[in-house]
Amino acid sequence: MSANWKNIGPVANIPLRGARRLCLKSAGKPVAVFRTGDGEVFALIDECPHKQGPLSEGIVAGKTVTCPLHSWVIGLENGEAVAPDRGTARPLSVRIVEDDIFIHLPELVAGDTV
Repeated sequence: MSANWKNIGPVANIPLRGARRLCLKSAGKPVAVFRTGDGEVFALIDECPHKQGPLSEGIVAGKTVTCPLHSWVIGLENGEAVAPDRGTARPLSVRIVEDDIFIHLPELVAGDTV
């Protein structure tokens, strides 16, 4: 795996139907890591496309998260707002290797530590 893949720890650290927020210095924006009730893991930049609310504090249901500020529903697979709302929270690629979560970070933030 390239240096752009960062190990952020075990899957068990993310609660089922929950999220954790990661702060990455040079990204300038936190990352939200979500785990669905089925155990799937997703990552998005932790900003709702509407008013930049913290998605990591939202409610996870199925493969969506509801923003705690204005109840926008965001798809975890692609970051897209569910109609009729429009906008995208930037998704990040995730891999699970031996129960550890790896997130692919853009070149800009590849040197960060989590």
